[in-house]
Parts: sequence; structure tokens; C-alpha cells
Amino acid sequence: MTADPRALKIGVLVPYTNTNLEPDMMLMRPEGCSLHFERLGDYDIDAIPGADQMARLGASDITETLRLISGVRPKAVLYGCTSATLTHGTGFDRDLAERIKVRSGAVSLTAAGSVVAAIRALGVTKIGFSSPYVGEINDQAVAFLADAGIETVARADIGRELGNYGQGELSPDEVFDLAMRVDLPGVEAIVLSCTDMRSVEAVERIEVATGKPVVTSNQAMVFALCRALGLPRPKGAPGRLFERL
Repeated sequence: MTADPRALKIGVLVPYTNTNLEPDMMLMRPEGCSLHFERLGDYDIDAIPGADQMARLGASDITETLRLISGVRPKAVLYGCTSATLTHGTGFDRDLAERIKVRSGAVSLTAAGSVVAAIRALGVTKIGFSSPYVGEINDQAVAFLADAGIETVARADIGRELGNYGQGELSPDEVFDLAMRVDLPGVEAIVLSCTDMRSVEAVERIEVATGKPVVTSNQAMVFALCRALGLPRPKGAPGRLFERL
């Protein structure tokens, strides 16, 4: 491992109303990496982020976004929106990752693909799924995971429609409560999906309370990044997942 703390440049693509992915990434930044963020747009800031809006984001043209992030010569590029590809399916998610890889010349990881990789790394197949999404996206998320061989035994959402800023305004206590709603018999791990939800701060508390490993979108991306680049566990990375590096 090089001694240069900024030797590896990591590009992160962030939905433009997301306010929690960047702090989470800074908290979990792997040693020897610098983080470089570029915003993603093409959705209505005032609309409820339902399936149609998130699918539109996933399908939007990111050619210019990739041109800009490529300017830092990244070693890896992370696509930091889970629901944007959950709404399209596993094939779309893989294709998007490949397009980003080709256009950026970097290792490419998506949030949704990283969640699947993290669940598999834990060696579990039955999960409890919690999110702040509108119901239809949760249906698509369950189907996405099922296509990857993962069974959703329990599911919970926040119970109300949240706007584009509402997801990010949920407190870690609310995230903890949301996770506890899927701590049911048969659940082997708890998944907290959404890159704008403050899940990382609640991981260790949830694991202590349930005795089960927790996977969050942002934590999973850092795990997948470390595994892809052969990096050690970051000091700020929470959860039993990182024991699998």
C-alpha cells in the first residue's frame, strides 16, 4: 500500500439533492484514497421520488458527467443511487456499470450491485429489507434481489411519502426503528437501501440490538470498492460486513 494518502482517486456520482452520501463516504474513506464527487440530475426536485422518476434518473444520459469525473483520472467510479437501477433490474444495473467502466476507464461499481455483492459476501440468502422508498420501488427492489437469488423475508418502509429531501432528513434513530421492524425470525441480515438515508450511523447499534449483520447502500459500495482494489478495512467503516475483506 502506498504511503501517499491521495494516491488513488475515487469518483463518486451523487444525485443532486442527496446530502448524506458525501459525508458517509468521507467517514468511510479508505486509506490511500481521495474522493471526488460529481452530481447527477434529470429529475424533478419538487416531485415525490417514485419509480418513474428514479427510472428516469437511471436511464438519463451521463456522458457529460463521466467526461467531467474522468478529469481526475479515477481508479474507480461509484454510481451512488440505489433506486435508479433497482427500478430497471439486474441486467440494466450490470450494463450501466459496464458503460461507466468503458467511458471512464475505471473500475465501476453501482450501489445496487454493491448491495447484492455485500449480501453474498455475508453468505446469507434471506434478508429483511428496509427503505424510505415509495411502495412501487420496494416491489422492484424485492424483485431485483430475487433475481440475484436473495429472498426478502420481511419488508418495511417509512410509511409516508418523502420528497427528495425527506429521505436525507430521517434521523439515525428513525433508521434504527425502521431496521428493527424487519428483525423477524428467518431474517439472516438486515438491508437498509438508499444512499441518502443516514444508515451508516446506525449500523453498529442495529447489529448489537439484533445480533444480525447489516448492509447499507453506502457501506456496501465502500466494501465493494475495498475488495475490488485490494484495500484494507477503513477505520471509519462500521459493521460485520467488513470482516469479510
